[in-house]
Amino acid sequence: MSKLTQLFKEKPNRLCSVYFTSGYPQLNDTVSVIKGLEAAGIDFLEVGLPYSDPMADGPTIQESSAIALKNGINLDVIFKQLEEIKNQVNIPLIAMGYFNQMVRYGSEKFCEKCQSVGIETLVLPDMPMIEYEKTYKAMFAKYGLSNVFLITPQTSEERIRKIDEMTDAFIYVVASSSITGAKGSISEKQIAYFNRIKSYNLKSTLIAGFGISSKDTFDTVCEHVNGAIIGSAFVKYVGANGVNTINGFVKEIIG
Repeated sequence: MSKLTQLFKEKPNRLCSVYFTSGYPQLNDTVSVIKGLEAAGIDFLEVGLPYSDPMADGPTIQESSAIALKNGINLDVIFKQLEEIKNQVNIPLIAMGYFNQMVRYGSEKFCEKCQSVGIETLVLPDMPMIEYEKTYKAMFAKYGLSNVFLITPQTSEERIRKIDEMTDAFIYVVASSSITGAKGSISEKQIAYFNRIKSYNLKSTLIAGFGISSKDTFDTVCEHVNGAIIGSAFVKYVGANGVNTINGFVKEIIG
């Protein structure tokens, strides 16, 4: 059983995850951020893999990725950083990157590296479902990796149900139709969207992302789905305040 599956069994609701950009603010901050977030009580983490063409990311994460790349981060460095702490961290780690990034690195090599450093779950927003079904589902299974698909307010019920059938991690419920970025509040329209997804009675855990940036937005989202991922707000905070202030940020969100 994966760490994520075990987590969902033990804690089915109010799951709090954080996305962070590897190699940001400084190249060697990756380890400090992971340890700091685990110590602060975050349930699982999205390890952001900086990429030169991050199509799903808003300006805050794009800027942090550009800085991380300038710092010298790349997949080999990230895997080396994760290797150093794989026996020191118990929190589930998810790699969030891009399909093209994996392919350029070498898909099999990428999967093998993920397995060796303790990553069990991948989020690759630009991976076509047909490619996953034809090629990568079997490859991921070979290396003990689960894949996470994203759904949006425009995703059809038919596709959502197909994703639910293929999911053995969680469904990433994109809270808006836009790119990532902190928003001020959760709208009635978004709540209606969450409730529509919930009405399908899917088997998968539902984790919302994009626009969750405060205790209020986190609490509101958790009334309708199983948990939430905080990204841009954390990246902005740690960039401004440094890695030694992580506990303060988390306490503001989850108390």
